[in-house]
Amino acid sequence: MTITYDDFAKVDIRVGVITRAEPFPEARKPAIKLWVDFGAEIGEKRSSAQITVHYKPEELVGRQVLAVVNFPPRQIGPVKSEVLVLGVPDAAGEVVLIGPGHEVPLGGRLF
Repeated sequence: MTITYDDFAKVDIRVGVITRAEPFPEARKPAIKLWVDFGAEIGEKRSSAQITVHYKPEELVGRQVLAVVNFPPRQIGPVKSEVLVLGVPDAAGEVVLIGPGHEVPLGGRLF
């Protein structure tokens, strides 16, 4: 399926930094609760991510990631996930987070 640039532009993907990460034992599949700061315009948002194979919560704090910030919030067990943190599958299908190759200002929009 082909989309137009205007379709792509509707998806608001921003860079944020993980400020807090905790295990999420209540999740049906192993996951980590994340708090991501997107800077002054968007602020801090919460998310749940199934990233336990490659990441430990204490290793995630300070890491810059990309996330979709304009999806509606989604209730995942007791957590309201406000953003979708983005990743790609490794050879085994496990999530590897996507982030900028260099540190960039928070809230920067992907284009």
